[in-house]
Amino acid sequence: MEAVLPIMSQFPEIETCVECSAKNLRNISELFYYAQKAVLHPTAPLYDPEAKQLKPACTQALTRIFRLSDQDLDQALSDEELNAFQKSCFGHPLAPQALEDVKMVVRKNVAGGVRDDRLTLDGFLFLNTLFIQRGRHETTWTILRRFGYGDTLELTTDYLFPPLHVPPGCSTELNHFGYQFVQRVFEKHDQDRDGALSLAQLQDLFSVSPAPPWGPQFLQEVQTEAGRLPLHGYLCQWTLVTYLDVRRCLEHLGYLGYPTLCNQDSQTHAITVTREKRLDQEKGQTHRNVLLCKVVGAHGVGKSAFLQAFLGRGLGDTREFHQISAIYAINTVQVNGQEKYLILCEVDADSLLSTASDAACDVACLMFDGSDPQSFALCTNVYKRHYMDGQTPCLFVSSKADLPEGVALPGLSPAEFCRRHRLPAPAPFSCAGPGEPSTAVFTRLATMATFPWVPGPRGAAYHLLLAPGDPGGFWGCCCCHPQLLALQSPGEEPMRPWCPQSDLRASGCCCWATHLVELPSVYTLLLGTAYSLPSPKGGPQVLPACACPAPPACVGIALERQGV
Repeated sequence: MEAVLPIMSQFPEIETCVECSAKNLRNISELFYYAQKAVLHPTAPLYDPEAKQLKPACTQALTRIFRLSDQDLDQALSDEELNAFQKSCFGHPLAPQALEDVKMVVRKNVAGGVRDDRLTLDGFLFLNTLFIQRGRHETTWTILRRFGYGDTLELTTDYLFPPLHVPPGCSTELNHFGYQFVQRVFEKHDQDRDGALSLAQLQDLFSVSPAPPWGPQFLQEVQTEAGRLPLHGYLCQWTLVTYLDVRRCLEHLGYLGYPTLCNQDSQTHAITVTREKRLDQEKGQTHRNVLLCKVVGAHGVGKSAFLQAFLGRGLGDTREFHQISAIYAINTVQVNGQEKYLILCEVDADSLLSTASDAACDVACLMFDGSDPQSFALCTNVYKRHYMDGQTPCLFVSSKADLPEGVALPGLSPAEFCRRHRLPAPAPFSCAGPGEPSTAVFTRLATMATFPWVPGPRGAAYHLLLAPGDPGGFWGCCCCHPQLLALQSPGEEPMRPWCPQSDLRASGCCCWATHLVELPSVYTLLLGTAYSLPSPKGGPQVLPACACPAPPACVGIALERQGV
């Protein structure tokens, strides 16, 4: 040992020297212990023995851990925060006397290490330095690895990007665990308690990560308050990131410490993978909480203004964003009393016609300028190429409805085109004017996405149409396969419902009810006029409402399948 000690002094990277003998079984267990410790808990990445201080990478990692553990953001760890940290890393809290002993050691050795009986960052770093100097490297390594760090003191790939299988046709959403976590992070950094984060507060929130999960265009993608991000817009941004790039969402949940602070194996605990869209289309209803609408149209028809109108902004409010462009807008919409996140994605019609761009979405909004008939022709080409033979609900929207209509081109008018293809009539829209634009079209798009329908071979099997003289309403089916159907304007001759059963009396499917009464947040169908289903031998026959054999069933089914 006398010969080895000078070598250890000359080379600081030599951590331990053990005198052993295999023949005499001397210190064999100690040899393996120190060998294992040198591999699993090395000193070199953590500590500089010559400078007798933590290395910069270790200091940076421990600083991030301290910031994540400081739940009230007062730059110090209270007893409650220390115990939560201790329990998260080591499985049990510290005894009250042990806490006092720790703080006493820090007070004696570090000026400012304890402030108001709370452990500061300097005190936290000193404790870890003391652990290493006393040979307890495993304590610091346990802390680092619990927060996702590897041997190089970088967050590991397995920690930031845990495996998550998303089958084709499925989407990803934050579940209530994810929303609870990101909301707690918001409230932690909303120090002035005004319900919104300034740019400085946002920068502080994401200081534990290399960069925010969204770019500078986020002010155009969600609702804001005087350049500040309110909680609603903040949750919308997380929803958008989760839907568009779940890998990036997992990464930043990892940076924010979700697995450790929520005591979970990985961030995938905060994510829900929805069922395949094909199943939703077969059932005619989706349980997804996040819906994607592609707003397709020619350049200049008002797609960007449409997106900003979704966020409650008029034309005058959008001029301040002329230097930054965003192709997404996200907001919440009420559909049958349930809150849905609706994402609008701006797509140029030329890109869908010139390339094999991805046109998949939950609902397509085909926008044309009512004063420019040529823009409608472009929309019809997109519809025929991507949506006519598919299962995506489509709504034509006539923008700039405040302007006079242009000279019609030869061919079908927008209304005639929609009627021929069994589509809802074009919806007029304008964001010109002093007030906020109407939100009715956005509710309609979200409802169509929630209750997808596709015109069937007999047409009327998938449409809700109004009878002449009806003030407004829906057709409801008490058939064995109820369907959500499209709404026509009052006074138009309805297309009669078609039942897959050929014999009306044998099938037991008898009537379609009209007359919709609107109550607060509730739509109720009243049995009024009822039409019999067409029989092979004749046309539809008008029956009195009492002819319905099961009125409660008829009303109940209609309530489930209603839409705008």
